[in-house]
Amino acid sequence: MKIKNWDTNLKIRLFGEALMNITYWMFFPFLTIYFAGEFGKVQAGLFLIISQVFSVLANLMGGYFADRFGRKTMMVLASFGQGIAFILFAFSDSPWAELPLLGFICFTCAGIFGAFYWPASQAMVADVVEEKNRSSVFAVFYTSINIAVVIGPILGAIFYIKHPFVVLATAGIICIALSLLLAKQTRETAPAYQTTSSEQDGKWYSPIMKQVSDYQIIFRDKTFSLYILSGVLVALTFMQLDLIIPVYITDKIQQQQELLQIGNWSLSLNGEQVFGIVLSENGLLVALFTIIITKWMGKYKERNVFILSSAVYGISMFVFGFTESIWLYILAMAIFTLAELMTAGMQQTFVSKLAPEHMRGQYFAAASLRYTIGRTIAPIAVPMSLWFGYQVTFIILGTLAFFSGFLYYLMFQTAVPLKQVEAS
Repeated sequence: MKIKNWDTNLKIRLFGEALMNITYWMFFPFLTIYFAGEFGKVQAGLFLIISQVFSVLANLMGGYFADRFGRKTMMVLASFGQGIAFILFAFSDSPWAELPLLGFICFTCAGIFGAFYWPASQAMVADVVEEKNRSSVFAVFYTSINIAVVIGPILGAIFYIKHPFVVLATAGIICIALSLLLAKQTRETAPAYQTTSSEQDGKWYSPIMKQVSDYQIIFRDKTFSLYILSGVLVALTFMQLDLIIPVYITDKIQQQQELLQIGNWSLSLNGEQVFGIVLSENGLLVALFTIIITKWMGKYKERNVFILSSAVYGISMFVFGFTESIWLYILAMAIFTLAELMTAGMQQTFVSKLAPEHMRGQYFAAASLRYTIGRTIAPIAVPMSLWFGYQVTFIILGTLAFFSGFLYYLMFQTAVPLKQVEAS
């Protein structure tokens, strides 16, 4: 499906979110290093876990709110709140103040608003795009994010390291601008919400009980539960791109190492620069090959793609853990990116096929628990590197990735459409 044929809502979002993501990725990859430097590895890891607990709760609430109050409403409020959080974060690391604890609180608040935004944005795509075209649309949004992953860290290495206040404040202003753009230029796409008798009775806890009931229906299905659990283990691996991998590379490459030499000219890099290159490699490969590999994977059974992707993630962790070579880091990231691209677009399409129209926000919220729970647990890898060493930590991560493939196998063995569960 060509972009010119997209719904106007999606065109506006693609432009606005692309700009927001570029500024976000100018500072996000460096935050783990920043917090580890300010608080120490163990305390930073625990703080990051705490912040993600709030995101898990916000994610579930965000799915309910997207169905109850509308996709547009939640996206407008979430992007505005995220903008305010980033601006306050900027003042916590500015020429006038250095308050890392305030910065962490603002980072946590930004994560909460991001968790409100995500289910609504995914549900909006499912609202306006036919099922046969959803994979390609999701893939384009995924590509847009990863173009930002290419550009953002390069700009961040130039600007954020020297001018964190300016970069964070700019990110906040862009988020607020996106909020205003969504408010003025988009329309609501959610179907009319049907209130129940328990909600109409006026009791303050009625919406909460309704939400709990809805999520019980979703999680009652064994297939969907296995999908969440498998995805959590994959996310434990995937999230290390922003956690243990930057810390590991900067620790291993403490002095500049030579990458290239041509005649009298040579290129030498320190640890942070190597991580910047590896991260940009990931974004570049995703930007170039997401749509191609998504179409390629569409020729195979979903079961085989999910299982193989987990195995490839596991291999990438083993390669990372047993090298100190820049070139092998680059190879490991190429393997890591292949695993990532194999299921890009396919995962959201898988969920959208299962979700009833009136509960799409909650289904996407429940499905994204793979990331929010995974992101909650993933920071434990940072202190684990102190307790067990880097090699053992990467072996554990790789083994969990392989185990997720086994769980995907079980999932497809027991697959039952969720709509049947709801109907029962």
